[in-house]
Amino acid sequence: MPTARSLMPSRLLAVLTAVLILKVTAAVVFEYRRYMRPDFQADFLLGREPYFWGGYHWAFYVHLASGPISLVLGTVLVSERFRQALPAWHRRLGRVQVAGVLLFLTPSGLWMAFYAATGAVAGTGLGTLAIATALCVALGWRNAVLRQFARHRRWMMRTFILLCSAVVIRLIGGLATVAEVDAAWIYPASAWASWVVPLAIFEVSQVYGKRSDRLATSSYSPS
Repeated sequence: MPTARSLMPSRLLAVLTAVLILKVTAAVVFEYRRYMRPDFQADFLLGREPYFWGGYHWAFYVHLASGPISLVLGTVLVSERFRQALPAWHRRLGRVQVAGVLLFLTPSGLWMAFYAATGAVAGTGLGTLAIATALCVALGWRNAVLRQFARHRRWMMRTFILLCSAVVIRLIGGLATVAEVDAAWIYPASAWASWVVPLAIFEVSQVYGKRSDRLATSSYSPS
């Protein structure tokens, strides 16, 4: 059985990850001051003025509101301590999360993906991300309703990983800036890598974990 000392590294990693997510989210929200009255010289809005008020602005502002909320809620909901201490609030916030992703985040993300500034590769990556996030959160909700909680947790962890792509893509952009890499392929590549790579790592870890459990079970011989 894991001891408190053996769990400390994983808990520390979880805390540091949560701090990083909240820090990046706060930095993104701070930039919203340039979006409330749109500054078309801001990096993200550069070149969008011709079509911004033609309907794009609705998706843009819905995404601005729903994105950080979903990310913060996801950070809270994947916490095992929070779930165990406040199960009723876990369920309530989980319903809010599912509704927010399906009704606001996914539709606005899909709409915006059609207008990806760097072309079809980035747009396809972002659109696929939006659809994958909706599927994962819907399957997570369904498994919770069916009381298949192990599957529920796995699907919601996938949802959280996909939501964290917003953080990862900014970290990739920051690293590219620090490294003074300004290649045209950076953003299209990060639109895919920001969620495909973390999701692949999670899936591999799941397979490895199940295999390790089977080996531990088969090698155990009761006295």
